[in-house]
Formats: sequence, C-alpha cells, structure tokens
Amino acid sequence: MSRLDLLDDPAYLAFWRARHLCTVSTPRPDGTLHVTPMGIVLDADRAFAWGITSRTSVKARNIAAYDEGAPVAVCQIDGRHWASLEGVARVLDDPESVREAEERYAVRYKVPRANPQRVALRITLSRVLGRAPEEH
Repeated sequence: MSRLDLLDDPAYLAFWRARHLCTVSTPRPDGTLHVTPMGIVLDADRAFAWGITSRTSVKARNIAAYDEGAPVAVCQIDGRHWASLEGVARVLDDPESVREAEERYAVRYKVPRANPQRVALRITLSRVLGRAPEEH
C-alpha cells in the first residue's frame, strides 16, 4: 500500500468530511512538539490539507520559521476510528489561498468569524494513515 492510498478510500474520505476536530503538531524552535486543536479540511484530489489560523498563533509562527515548510502531523479521532495526515505545512497569506481555506473550512465546520490576521495553512501530504468506519 502506498503512503497516500487511503486518499482513494471512500470510507476514509467520508471520515474526513464528517465534523471532527483535529490536533495539529508543529515543531518548536527547540525541536519539541507544540500540539493544539484545530479544524482541518482534507483536499484529497490535490493531496493537501487546509486550515485557518491567526498569523500570530504559535502554530503559524512555528511553521513560518521553516523556509521550505515545516514537518507537521494532524490527527482526528472518534472512538476507535482515527485518521492522521503527515506532510509539510506552509503559511499562506495571499487573499486567494486564505479565501480557499475559509471556504473549505465553512463546508466542514461553519463560516469562520472575521479575522484580519487570518492566514491559511496548507499541508502537502506525504503520508496518510487511519482506521475509518466502514461505509454502509
């Protein structure tokens, strides 16, 4: 099985469409991990994951410290079912990327509140793992 095969699994994709909060783990400057809750949306067609946050958040600052993007992991869990995404995250502040991230977030969660400091986090996926509920 390829590291991205689950992106073609209908049950895995359905689990990512359902409303679940996630945790995102980002590396701090000292190499330890910062883990925080976050809403993440899977873009399986392009092997991306998207999130929104304030440019001043610890996670955004941790990611922005890496010129070529930071290694991150995202996880969501519901009982014995879980899914994780690994890849390289970048902070994007151009209006088009922020708008795309906001629109994707609104579909899975809700329309985000106004935030003039908002940035998009885009993760280029390198590995997906999980155990999703069977589709019926």
